[in-house]
Amino acid sequence: MMNLYEYHTNPETLYGYKDRFKIPLFAWEEAERTGNWTEAEPYIMKDPESAYWYARGVIGDRWSEAEPYIMKDPYYAFLYARDVIEGRWKEAEPYIMKDPYYAFLYARDVIEGRWKEAEPYIMKDPSSAFLYARWVIGDRWTEAEPYIMKKNPFSAYNYKEFIRAL
Repeated sequence: MMNLYEYHTNPETLYGYKDRFKIPLFAWEEAERTGNWTEAEPYIMKDPESAYWYARGVIGDRWSEAEPYIMKDPYYAFLYARDVIEGRWKEAEPYIMKDPYYAFLYARDVIEGRWKEAEPYIMKDPSSAFLYARWVIGDRWTEAEPYIMKKNPFSAYNYKEFIRAL
């Protein structure tokens, strides 16, 4: 996002300058540039993307006040667990597991092994099921084969080649 205020000689005279921190991505960028910007935190925390980047890049640690917002977005919940918490985030797992691709990534990069509770969700997406079998299980995943083999020719072909190479 381009910060037009920094290119103006008198940015305080521009429309919206005093309320600029109410735009989450702008507030995060400004906080990253200047350090913590506590008056903008209530606006930053409500946007999962901005809250993740603020926790990771500005605070450098968990941001408990923003976690209820972050956990509802499977992508940023996965990233937050991997990059900020650097481990499992049990409270966010019900949200993450419902997105097959991010559940696969969470299993691979955070849990570093099978995630049995998420497997019913993962197996229903052929691409994610193939990736989970290949990179997490490292073997055939017979329970997911009906989904992989019947719904997506590309995943079926890749799965078949993976099984052949075992």
